[in-house]
Formats: sequence, structure tokens, C-alpha cells
Amino acid sequence: MNELRKDFLWGNSTSSMQTEGAYNEGGKGKSVYDIRKATDDASDWKVAIDEYHRYPEDIKLMKDMGMNCYRFQISWSRVNPEGDGDFNEEGIKFYNDLIDELLANDIQPMICLYHFDMPLHLAEKYNGFVSQHVVDAFIRYGKEMLKRFGNKVKYWITFNEQNLYSVPEAFKISGYKGDNSIRDLYQIQQHVFLCHAAIANEVHENYPNTQIGGMLAYQEVYPATALPTDVAATRKFLEFADNNLIRLFTEGKYSDEVVHYMKLNQLDDILDPKEMEIISHTKSDFISFSYYSTSTIDSTLIPINTCPNFYSIEGHKPNPYLLTNEWDWQIDPLGFRTVLTTISNETHLPLFPIENGIGVSEKWDGQNPINDDYRIKYHRDHIQAMKDAVSIDGVNVMGYLGWGLIDIPSSQGNMEKRYGMVYVNRGNHDLRDMKRVPKKSFNWFKEVIKSNGNIL
Repeated sequence: MNELRKDFLWGNSTSSMQTEGAYNEGGKGKSVYDIRKATDDASDWKVAIDEYHRYPEDIKLMKDMGMNCYRFQISWSRVNPEGDGDFNEEGIKFYNDLIDELLANDIQPMICLYHFDMPLHLAEKYNGFVSQHVVDAFIRYGKEMLKRFGNKVKYWITFNEQNLYSVPEAFKISGYKGDNSIRDLYQIQQHVFLCHAAIANEVHENYPNTQIGGMLAYQEVYPATALPTDVAATRKFLEFADNNLIRLFTEGKYSDEVVHYMKLNQLDDILDPKEMEIISHTKSDFISFSYYSTSTIDSTLIPINTCPNFYSIEGHKPNPYLLTNEWDWQIDPLGFRTVLTTISNETHLPLFPIENGIGVSEKWDGQNPINDDYRIKYHRDHIQAMKDAVSIDGVNVMGYLGWGLIDIPSSQGNMEKRYGMVYVNRGNHDLRDMKRVPKKSFNWFKEVIKSNGNIL
């Protein structure tokens, strides 16, 4: 018997800056990524995999594989060059054409509104999401995108990996340039959730056939040992990094423990009553998340008086029981099942893992498909773990999207860290011909999709 639902969504997930290129075409304004320069082991962001010009070719590959869902990101600065000024009709037409091409190939589009690429103007002038001006600009942008695409696109998320705005990564991804204070971290967290709430409420008030979900990078961590302080530190970090956001996504309320911490540290004035009224109406139709690996926390490494949001950095310790890839990401399929079941028990909502994959250095000989059995094993083990969560634990899973299943530069711009089942023939500093070449995993995943997960 097949454990997965008949309308299961199989597909690919990407961001705009890692795919589109065309950084100065079609009326696009600059984002914070567009001014980043290449380094010895990373590309710049000007071309990516040239999806702006090649999307029909890549959609055909998705169709050939059997995918029925593609989660992509709208580049805020492509449709609204300054972030807070006039909208760019040429940029909007690009996404309209992309959506129509997906629908014509029976692939459901899923839109993400923000994946770390703040319009440069908003970052430089207003300091990103720490600013109320940027909050207002994002809400205006999100509502305009709903107006343009809300009746065509069924599935939406606002922020990629939204809980990263609750940990130090927030300072890198929110358009912020400041002193990295705890107050600014909590202000960014509040503002980003306010933006999500405003757009989610707009969907539920005006787009009855559209679904919107929360999205987080589930920070699954284990105690490094059975030492009670390791267990306690791990529990506390999970409350601040995961559970707080899940409660906001589902109940429109902060965790009691987080609110108490804010009061003790004179941060509770951030919880503006008018903003909390908007947040209180938040609902989610599903919870989506990324999952790649797990980590551990050693409490003895955490300095006294460290903010709980920093525990996973200060207390990080490799897990000796897990294999790692060359970037020290630890491979843990059982952790994937644990995350699915944990979130399901907490929320009672459909779950949608929309990023999963493994980055590996790969070289193409120019002729033969890459034999990526390691990637097949990674996805096979994780899909089996997902099926166990469904059949044994009773989790309601909507679909499974691999990350960057057509090679894209990594989040740090490294084209040689490849997640794809299709090789893209370019390097960090040599664009070559960017030919798309299916790997061995392409045909394997094609059979998985065709069998709706029965054949692994």
C-alpha cells in the first residue's frame, strides 16, 4: 500500500538570486546580492544559471522528471526596483510568463516572497527589517504580488526559513548593518513576523482558493550528552528558535518563555500592541520547512548569560554518530522523521518539506552522466524516513521538494557545491556553455515520482 496521498506534490525548490541572473535586465533594481563580488571559491550573482532566459528549458526538464510543483522566489527588486517605489511591469511580466509556463506543463507554482535578497536601496537607506519603513514596503509589495498572482498561484510562503530571523543569521539576511545587538535581533524578529502576519491575513480575507503557510529551517539539535545541562540548553534553544515561531504561525502568540525573557531583559516594549493585534489573527494552512542536517549542543561551551538564541552557535559540537559531507553537514534521515512528527504533533496541520538535499563537489567529463549514487542514497533515505512518518506516526505530508535539483550556486555563491540532479556546465569563474546534463539521480527520481514514492 502506498503511504503517500494521491495528490502528493513532488518537485524542485530554488531562490531568485541563485537561479535568475539578468541582474541588470528587464528594469531590475539592485539587491544586496548584486554588489557582492566573486571570491576564490565563490561566484558573483550576476548570471547564476541564467534562469531568466532559460526557464522554458528548465521547466521542460522538470516536466520530463515528472515534477508537479516548483517553488520559486519573486525577486523584490525585479518587480519593485527600489523596494518602495514604482512597480516594474517588465519584471512582473517575467513572473507572469514563468507561472503560465509552469501551469501549461501541469506544474503547480509555489511563490516565496523573500529569500534574503533585500533591495539595496532599502538596506542602505533604512537598515533593512529593523526599520518600520521596510515593514510597510514589504507589506505593500506582498499585497501587490497577491493582486497580480493570487488567483493563479495556490501555494504561498512569505519568508524563506523565517526562524533564521530569531538567531544571529538574522543580521546577514535582513538588510541590516548595525551593532548586532540583542535588541535589534528581537526587533527584526518582530518586524518580519508582522510582515508575514499581514500577508497571511490578506490571503485569508481575500483569496479563498489560495493557501499560505509558515516556513522555517527547523533547527533540530540533540544534547551532546546526557548531562542535564546539555538537555536543558537544547530544550531552551528549541523553544526560542523553533517552537516560538511555530506558535506564532498557528496561534498568533509568542511563547510564554520567550516573552518572559524579553521582560527580564527590557525588550518587551518591542511587542507593540497594535502589531500584536495584527499578529493575533495569524493562521497557517500548512507548515513548510527546510531540512538538511542536525547538530548537537554542548552546554559546557556556552558562556554564562548567553542569549538562548545563540546557544546553537556557542554550544555547537559535531555529532560523532553521524556521517558528514565535505562541508561538515551531518547526514541524519531519522532526524527528518523526528522533525516531521514533532511539528505534526505540535500543529495538527499538513506539513510540506520544501527543501532537502546534499551538496557535493562534482566534475563532469564532458560526455557521460555523473554517477551520483551518494545523492540517490541521501534522497532515498530521507524519503523513506518521510514515508515512515506518514505510515507509522500518522503525519499528513503534502509533498517533497528537493533543493536546487538543477544545479545552482550555493547560498554562499559556490557553484562547485552542487545539489542538483541536473548538472549545469559552469564553474565559479568560468560560465562555459551552461549546458544542462541529467545525472544518474535524474532517472532515479523520475521513477520515484512516477510510482508516487513506492519505488525507491
